[in-house]
Amino acid sequence: MKKLLLSIIIIVSILSVHAQSVQFGVKGGVNLATFSGKDATGATTLVGFHGGGLVSLPISSDFSVQPEVLYSMQGAKDPSAGGQINLSYINVPVLAKYTIFQGFSVEAGPQAGFLLSAKAEAGGFSADIKSQMQSFDFSAVLGASYITSANVGFDARYNLGITSVAKDNSSKLYNSVIQLGVYYMFGSSESDSN
Repeated sequence: MKKLLLSIIIIVSILSVHAQSVQFGVKGGVNLATFSGKDATGATTLVGFHGGGLVSLPISSDFSVQPEVLYSMQGAKDPSAGGQINLSYINVPVLAKYTIFQGFSVEAGPQAGFLLSAKAEAGGFSADIKSQMQSFDFSAVLGASYITSANVGFDARYNLGITSVAKDNSSKLYNSVIQLGVYYMFGSSESDSN
């Protein structure tokens, strides 16, 4: 984890030297989470939330890099078993962001997730299952965003899990999360610079 964070800091520092105007922001929103994979039979959507901070590092008038640090509630419901699995992560997406036209952008990139907690709930009971789950999750992120001249932005993303969340090597269970978010950028608007 220390190596990953150090790598992110180095990349951000290098990009900052070349950036036209670095912007910082805060964001939050809704997660529509479930599991995918052959062992996800019966898994349905669990509603959660995400929130944290982001940095926009413009490389050119149309292209920027956007690292973020987000707290994210994920997991899935299983109506047939009358329960759900609640997973909490610190997610660190590093997104390449391309502006199609003023205010509208598409974004994609990798995301590292660090598991904070994992609980199974059913019939009013809760059990800690963190020891059965992988402490690290790797995902691919694809999305789109729009920012207004008032520095308020809206984004929609899909986070596709690449690594299985379960420690059992034979298990194929992946995070699958749709995120709908609102963010605010401090300083001049991204749309003003494009």
